Amino acid sequence: MLDAFKSTVDYLSAPTISFSILTVVTPILFPPTDWFDKINRKLGFYLLWTKTGLVAAMAAITLFFIIGYMDKNFNVILTKADNFPIVLMVYSIYYFTWLAMHKAYVNDERLEKGLKPSEYNDPDDKVLVWPDLVYIEFIALILFTVFLVVWSILVAAPLEEPANPAATPNPSKAPWYFLGLQEMLVYYDPWIAGIVLPIFCVVGLMAIPYMDINKKGDGYYSFKERRVGIFIFMYGWIVLWLFLIVLGTFFRGPNWNFYGPFEYWDSHRLEALTNVNLSEIIYIKWLNMGLPSNILLREAPGLLIMFLTFAVTPPLLARTALKSFYERLGSTRYTIFVVLMIFGVLLPVKMYLRWFFNLKYIISMPEFFFNF
Repeated sequence: MLDAFKSTVDYLSAPTISFSILTVVTPILFPPTDWFDKINRKLGFYLLWTKTGLVAAMAAITLFFIIGYMDKNFNVILTKADNFPIVLMVYSIYYFTWLAMHKAYVNDERLEKGLKPSEYNDPDDKVLVWPDLVYIEFIALILFTVFLVVWSILVAAPLEEPANPAATPNPSKAPWYFLGLQEMLVYYDPWIAGIVLPIFCVVGLMAIPYMDINKKGDGYYSFKERRVGIFIFMYGWIVLWLFLIVLGTFFRGPNWNFYGPFEYWDSHRLEALTNVNLSEIIYIKWLNMGLPSNILLREAPGLLIMFLTFAVTPPLLARTALKSFYERLGSTRYTIFVVLMIFGVLLPVKMYLRWFFNLKYIISMPEFFFNF
């Protein structure tokens, strides 16, 4: 039975399956519409945000890691010093998500009954920064410092040997906090994965307060009053970032191949991958002809797709599906929001194109050092 469980986990860990499951489950866990909320209630997913759900989920995570620790293949990954923060991250992701959602659900019930949110305080009941807040922060500082000292003593994190060009590690992985970016390098050029996408993430987070016109849920936890925004944030944070870190840590093995967590890392296993560009698919495979010598003509299909995506899609949505949203935000806020969303959608789209069609670049102009 245990072997069947391990085989099932290895099978579901394939990125095409695990990523798809997360993409489908996320809108059910954080329903952005009434339709998804009905599915959430019907399947009982909302129980994850109860105290019983917290205990059950933490127990399930712990049991999974215990089974992994007892497995000779997964044990090698789990006991590696660099991967210890990932184990803590898995626990903290669920706990702090549960804490926010639990408080949000409690407040939603209170608001439906006409009561004030749990975080509401009488304006006349003031809490002074000194000494009340400073004392709390000082105690938290001491406790966290003690935790870091104990962690540094008990968990070994030795420096590896100096870089040797004659002996490259296989797999060669970045530090755990950069594994998400390293995974993006599989699907995008370094200048996009390492510069453009992180900049858009930072700019997007900075722009949230200026684009947010919803005054509800301000200063207190609430899901119903901000469910679309919460869903977008949770999908980007969990699926498009944290999952990539877990993917690079547990599922990427020798030669950067995918392996299940209980699967043996065979350094001699080679997967034949023929990566092709969009222009090669259209001209060579579909039209059965050679690539045009003219660069613009050769990359015309990719350039057309990008033009339709960034220049046509935003105004088209503003006149159709997002008309009311456009009227509330205004042209500037709407344009920034839609462009950020397009960049967010392009990442999973490019991942699927790479997985199923071995598509390397939509636009490939090595003559100008431009690949997308």
